[in-house]
Amino acid sequence: MLNISKNIFYWDNLSEKEKSSLLLRPKLQVNNSLKSSVSEILENVKKNGDTALHTYNLQFDKIKLDFFYVKKKQINTASSLVSKSFKEAVLIAEKNIRKFHSKQIFADLDVCTYPGVRCQHISRPINSVGLYVPKGLYPLVSTVLMLSIPAKLAGCPNIVLCSPPPVSNEILYIAKICGIKRVIQLGGAHAIAALAFGTKSIQKVDKIFGPGNIFVTEAKLQVSQLIDPCVSIDMLAGPSEMLIIADKYSNPEFIASDLLAQLEHDNNSQVMLVSTSENLANHVVSEIKKQIPFLIKKNIILHSWKNSKIIVTTSILKCFEISNLYSPEHLILHIKNSRNFLSHIKNAGSVFLGSWTPGAAGDYITGANHVLPTYGCSNTYSSLCVSDFKKIITIQSMTRKSLQQLSESIMVLSETEGMDAHGKSVSARINYLDTIITKNESI
Repeated sequence: MLNISKNIFYWDNLSEKEKSSLLLRPKLQVNNSLKSSVSEILENVKKNGDTALHTYNLQFDKIKLDFFYVKKKQINTASSLVSKSFKEAVLIAEKNIRKFHSKQIFADLDVCTYPGVRCQHISRPINSVGLYVPKGLYPLVSTVLMLSIPAKLAGCPNIVLCSPPPVSNEILYIAKICGIKRVIQLGGAHAIAALAFGTKSIQKVDKIFGPGNIFVTEAKLQVSQLIDPCVSIDMLAGPSEMLIIADKYSNPEFIASDLLAQLEHDNNSQVMLVSTSENLANHVVSEIKKQIPFLIKKNIILHSWKNSKIIVTTSILKCFEISNLYSPEHLILHIKNSRNFLSHIKNAGSVFLGSWTPGAAGDYITGANHVLPTYGCSNTYSSLCVSDFKKIITIQSMTRKSLQQLSESIMVLSETEGMDAHGKSVSARINYLDTIITKNESI
């Protein structure tokens, strides 16, 4: 058993350098060989299309397919091949996710910024989106819900779901109830290539969503940097992470279970417990040792615990300072009156208030989205929203009078920037108006 106790640190005894080092994430090694392999896959799919995809399906997923798209009959049949309890759970989650995300659809904006000057925002759905759902030993059914529902609410006319073959009946069932009619049997970097470039069988998309392994992440990064085709991505997903703030009144069993739940994602997951109580920290350690032997993924948990820390400090406010420095993907407040502390949170992907809101609930059923910024990116990025599937178009209009009144200011600013033609595009209109006025006055 791993010596968990050695991962306890006393914040106020550390130097600034030690504090910074303590909050570092696991270092992800994306070596040149991996980058080169992904680049080669992308280029092969771009050049050879479907032929390359069939080759990679056989190479990586050991399957030969006649069609990349799952047939409609297979999607329809899936509902009879999954359990009643699964369907009931999915329908509750779908209802909650849809209810929360439907409130994210904002109205268009129309503002008069100056007499005669009108500026607008109008939103339009992204025309074509690809939803990538990874597959390990088990189907990531929750990811299908979290991607499909906001995409449909945004009104994207062309949505395709992409997952490694064979696509499970659970994923196909959720695709059906979410209204996703096209499901592609592809996984890995070659799936991202197919979505980005398109092939004879597969239509290119405008934006790619969804997490994946290091090959998928690298492929998303590389295609997003290309000028042609112009493909955007949601965010780059790093290892999953959680920070918990607790005090002497917190329940160590609950805290330990939340930490362990987060650690079972993969070997690079990371958790932090930040507490004002050394006694609680020791009780949490005891609970972790007690719970680990009964967990299926204990080997992954023991490995990922090496990345994790327990930090003891002197006040709850210092706990929040540490959390804001770390910028966690998931933040759980195992403290009383936790809602009263929201003003102290500056950086976090998703926040869970109180002892009765486990991180697992947010992963599946509360209605909030679980596609979140990792690796400290919550200091600038947000959780996935309906707006990520839309684009904003700005509109402006001016009257003749407003242009006359603002023309001098426009020309001053354009002259300052050395944009001579900008100024002349305004002065041409003003001179024309002056000519018309003079002509009318002389008649």
